[in-house]
Amino acid sequence: MASIATSLLVVVTMLVLAVAVASESNMLQDVCVADLSNAVKVNGYTCKDSTQITPEHFYFQGLSSFAATSNTTTGAVVTGATVEKLPGLNTLGLSISRIDYAPNGLNPPHIHPRASEIIFVLEGQLYVGFVTTAGKLVAKYINKGEVFVFPKGLLHFQKNIAKAAPASVIAAFDSQLPGTQSLLSSLFGALPEDILVKSFQFRPKQVKRIKFRYQPKK
Repeated sequence: MASIATSLLVVVTMLVLAVAVASESNMLQDVCVADLSNAVKVNGYTCKDSTQITPEHFYFQGLSSFAATSNTTTGAVVTGATVEKLPGLNTLGLSISRIDYAPNGLNPPHIHPRASEIIFVLEGQLYVGFVTTAGKLVAKYINKGEVFVFPKGLLHFQKNIAKAAPASVIAAFDSQLPGTQSLLSSLFGALPEDILVKSFQFRPKQVKRIKFRYQPKK
């Protein structure tokens, strides 16, 4: 029995070590600036030749000013600095965004399937929260200088509660390309009508009306 227990311990130890090695994320080079012109992707972008790297690959000024929220239906604009705009992020496992809100503006419920998110309030006061897989709402009012975290893959939102003043946050992600899946766009822009009718107990005409708003623009 002792020898069997010892053997099992060795096997478990080897499996733990194998998982640790498989998840090792140490880089094998100083940088891997994304070659955005290369169509070949292997869980990310291929690297540019190191002789072609410039400071501009690691620089982005798009988060420096408030975005025009008046042109949106929800009153919120997300300006992302992901690997697609900042090629130097490739393989680094991080990215950043700025979110600007008009008075009473809303960043509607959505998920980031590949990243957790942490926001820092630049200006204003917001009501923010996420929903756990058990259906529990975890929400709080946050103010300038404060921070809130949204766990990876969980549905979340942010709303500017001021009726006269704008708000802004900086959002950081532990992925170079976190992805954003909008709840409404995914449901009513992609799913068949009969699925939606049965799921929400809506009338077919109601589903058609909502789906029309979220059909992909051609």
